[in-house]
Amino acid sequence: MRLGLSLFVLCAGLLPGFLSVAQMSYAQEPAVPPEINRRFSDPDFDVWAGRFERPGREVYDRREDIVKATGAMRGMTVADVGAGTGLFTRLFSDAVDSAGKIYAVDISQVFVDNILRISHEQGQGNVIGVVNTRRSVSLPDQSVDLVFICDTYHHFEYPHDMMLSIRAALKPGGSVVVVDFRKIPGVSNAWVMGHVRSNEAVVVEEIKSAGFKLVEDNDLLRTNYFLRFVPAPEEK
Repeated sequence: MRLGLSLFVLCAGLLPGFLSVAQMSYAQEPAVPPEINRRFSDPDFDVWAGRFERPGREVYDRREDIVKATGAMRGMTVADVGAGTGLFTRLFSDAVDSAGKIYAVDISQVFVDNILRISHEQGQGNVIGVVNTRRSVSLPDQSVDLVFICDTYHHFEYPHDMMLSIRAALKPGGSVVVVDFRKIPGVSNAWVMGHVRSNEAVVVEEIKSAGFKLVEDNDLLRTNYFLRFVPAPEEK
């Protein structure tokens, strides 16, 4: 945070309706360089489908178990944030059935267009495509029961802003499931250590700072963690 902003931030933290110092810090600076997401501006869909939807990738091999663990069921509205090539979008579409709906949210128009194409071809009429921004999931307020973020949180350039937008999008009683890579020196592979910006503990604290509380830490996965958050009660 630049020194010239310090007095403003400190004073604002004393007034209701303003961000706290910690929140302002999260909101000001990008957590990752924009370059990490530029390759998705015009991606080759088939190439990425081959990378994301392949045996040996833990979240692919355990995809059915992951969806079951989220608790998604008939009639729910689910947002698959960072939907990519639509692996989990399609699974959630079946889980919520025609009585529910699934938002396929991604920063890539190419990904969203192809998810909708494949969903149409497979007769999944409950899929809605959303191209989101770097700071928001671009969903209506109180519109979803479950937000699912798989191997995507570490790509959020403005994680605090994104989580605030997710909090606003949740219906009362809704929750957020975050699946991402465990980053453990001496255990995680070199790609994870170089690509993923933070470990599980940092992610938990960041999400808590956006007004959530951790309610589940599921040991379902080996190389990824599975966390569930709900909005924390607002302080009076």
